[in-house]
Amino acid sequence: METSSTQCPCEKARKPHIVFILADDYGWNDIGYHSSLIQTPNLDRLAQEGVKLENYYIQPICSPSRAQLMTGRYQIRYGMQHSVLMSDRPHGLPLGEVTLPQVLKESGYATHIVGKWHLGHFKKEYLPTWRGFDTFFGFLGGGEDYFTHRIPNEIVETPETYRAFDFWDGSKPCLSENGSYSTHVFARKSIDLISRHDKDKPMFLYLPFQAVHAPLEAPEEFINKYTHIRSKNMRTYAGVTTAMDEAVGNITRALKDHGMWENTVLIFSTDNGASKAGSNWPLRGFKNTLWEGGVRGVGFVSSPLLKVKQRISDALLHISDWFPTIVRIAGGSTFGTKPLDGYDVWDTISEGTPSPRTEILHNIDPLIAATNSDASKIHGHSTFNTSVKAAIRVRDWKLLTGNPGNGDWQLQTFDGKIKEKSTGVRGKQLWLFNIRSDPQERKDVSDEYPEVVQRLLTKLSAYNQTAVPVYWPDIDPRSNPALHGDLVGPWI
Repeated sequence: METSSTQCPCEKARKPHIVFILADDYGWNDIGYHSSLIQTPNLDRLAQEGVKLENYYIQPICSPSRAQLMTGRYQIRYGMQHSVLMSDRPHGLPLGEVTLPQVLKESGYATHIVGKWHLGHFKKEYLPTWRGFDTFFGFLGGGEDYFTHRIPNEIVETPETYRAFDFWDGSKPCLSENGSYSTHVFARKSIDLISRHDKDKPMFLYLPFQAVHAPLEAPEEFINKYTHIRSKNMRTYAGVTTAMDEAVGNITRALKDHGMWENTVLIFSTDNGASKAGSNWPLRGFKNTLWEGGVRGVGFVSSPLLKVKQRISDALLHISDWFPTIVRIAGGSTFGTKPLDGYDVWDTISEGTPSPRTEILHNIDPLIAATNSDASKIHGHSTFNTSVKAAIRVRDWKLLTGNPGNGDWQLQTFDGKIKEKSTGVRGKQLWLFNIRSDPQERKDVSDEYPEVVQRLLTKLSAYNQTAVPVYWPDIDPRSNPALHGDLVGPWI
């Protein structure tokens, strides 16, 4: 881990602008340069001009990825090992965690978030503008209708939350955007911030799109680009993706028109793998699984400030690395933060030096365990309870325990999905793969390398001993939006 104070590596008199674009539920195979069926010319161009991160990892679900981006710390450090933050439970990223925009403000940055927050809102102190952002425009929860900005029934726990409005301009509900497509609204707002910004002052723009999260919706003009795809769901998913791509192109153009692009670092990432609407092919698994399809993410960096451009990096990187890396780019300091799990990987990205990272804790979720609580003894491993859902990567090795989730492989085609069912999963609670030679996780070698299994289980156990208890509070009836004008927002 890195805790340091260093000069900005960009060798510029002015601190660079930093734009971080986070796609939601975006699959490995859903970007053009991974041979996708979907048109993403702007993302492809930016990635081609910069550095494609082909060994880059995120978390398998929304809130944990966002939390690690904002803190540079694994979710076991603050009790977010289980599930995502729900709009009817009183929880959020703990207030004791120092966030990325808080540190950037100390370096003189203007800080803006446009899009999805999903790190807590039950008290006002958990809102983005209390966590280091100068401005917030977007929504607080995990998902909503793209046009009405109300929460659909499919992503809530309690009926009372259904149809509640969640679209905000700072602390005020933004009712005027009812009927406007969120991707277009977020692009318009971002362009407005760019056009009004003093380009001599550094800006951090965090743009976590709603796209391509469910419920899938897009203007017909984008869906109609894919009439050759038979599946309506896939056509819509493709339309949502292409609308996002167009928005990224418009934002990039605004940076150039306003004279900011030459001093900008643009980072693109997904928050987790695709759900079944998208495709992580040829990787195994989906969102909310610990297979590669859930945790290996699309990512790239595009910037005139990169020293070595137009290349592919296979360096091991993780979403927690962005915290110290961005602070380094900004010429700031991580002194005063809690101990970081992330590493400063700017030299790795910009110059191609080896990554300082050799391992990743994908997660340990003690609330999800196989029914046989004595599984560790049955498998002969007393070091770590292998019934617990967990995974760790150490150099080329990856170990999974418990139930990692749906391990199918899914390829999208013009005619619909082609699914290859995984075998040998039922009743099994431990897998070992060499990810470098077997990135599709097809050959479990745990029986062949028992010493590697034991070594990785020991590491899992060591991490688990440092973990704080999972915080998963009960549903709070006070969260009922009907008590708050049918709005999603603070209730305590």
